[in-house]
Amino acid sequence: MDTAAEADTAALTEEQREIRRTLRELLDRRPRTTPTAPEGYDPDLWARMSGDLGLAGLALPEEYGGTGRGTHELALACEETGRALAPSPLLATSVLAAPLVAALGTPAQRAELLPRIADGGLTCALAAPGGSLAHALGLTGDNTTGAWSGDGRAGGVQARPAPGGDGWLLYGEAERVLDGHSAGLLLVAAHTGGFARSRTLLYLVRAEDAGPGLVRTRETGLDPTRAQATVQLRDVPAALLGEDPADPAAVLTALAAVGRTAAVLLAAEATGAARGALERTLGHAAGHAPGAPAARHRLADVHVQVETARALTYCAAREPGPGPESGPLALAQALEALRAAAGEAVPPHEADRYGRRAAADELLFGPAGRLRARAAQRTGLPGEAAA
Repeated sequence: MDTAAEADTAALTEEQREIRRTLRELLDRRPRTTPTAPEGYDPDLWARMSGDLGLAGLALPEEYGGTGRGTHELALACEETGRALAPSPLLATSVLAAPLVAALGTPAQRAELLPRIADGGLTCALAAPGGSLAHALGLTGDNTTGAWSGDGRAGGVQARPAPGGDGWLLYGEAERVLDGHSAGLLLVAAHTGGFARSRTLLYLVRAEDAGPGLVRTRETGLDPTRAQATVQLRDVPAALLGEDPADPAAVLTALAAVGRTAAVLLAAEATGAARGALERTLGHAAGHAPGAPAARHRLADVHVQVETARALTYCAAREPGPGPESGPLALAQALEALRAAAGEAVPPHEADRYGRRAAADELLFGPAGRLRARAAQRTGLPGEAAA
């Protein structure tokens, strides 16, 4: 395992090594306990990650206060946060919401919001009705069908013009919203146009201006390091993200592209968690009597799974284009590697922590079989070939 880690480090640029080293040192110093802060994460740690290390704006353009780096650099950061199982707004804000603002926002919206996201001062959450974030992002199903968001019928979130034509009002509910209870800005997927002309667009809800119609309730999730919430909207004022597109599918296409990139970063995070579980298991074994040959062979198999997941993840991170096609396949492999590593983890409290992350990620973004099936559908490959 040391040899693989050394080879991996040698392949990184000096800047990438610095990002990884500094973040690892910062995360290793934090207490390995679930934060008791209302946000669900340590605000001081997030300030260090976003302000001192610039992680919140790592992939944002320099003109908006970011550093203009790519998916590969952000994947390195996600791998380290996964390794430490560190709760933070990085996933909800920088991986899911910020790219949508950058892709769809008007020049004025980008100029106002992206610098605040880049410096860590504004956290965001993507609220997709139906509780199926994976489907909304096109990871486990075709998001153009509209079924994931209510299909314009009862349910989902509905948008109607505010009286006087100044903005919009949203009515409905979204469940399992990552960081939805604490985010300063919500990106809400909502239907507009009535049933006959229904289309799903994204709307901006500013928590400070939402009024009493916005009710956010933190959920008791399977993994306490993945803060989730139910978001209820009762005629909450909102603004359309960007302009009303001539092609209604433009928003769904953007969601799917962000989803494929998010899959790479989620795979990096899951791979990091799997490596963390394996490192702790091997460290625990080093202080005890040698295990049975069967146990050592299982750990060797897990190591192969984890390194395979990592190789697939960084190959996908280097793919050009809007959303790498191999991202969901890398995520499927990484989720399986995490589940396998969690199954072998010792001592018991470590197995529980990593097992909860593995199960929660499968529920939120998987399962692996559906990720592979959807990837096969998109690429035209048989399911067996995609797997």
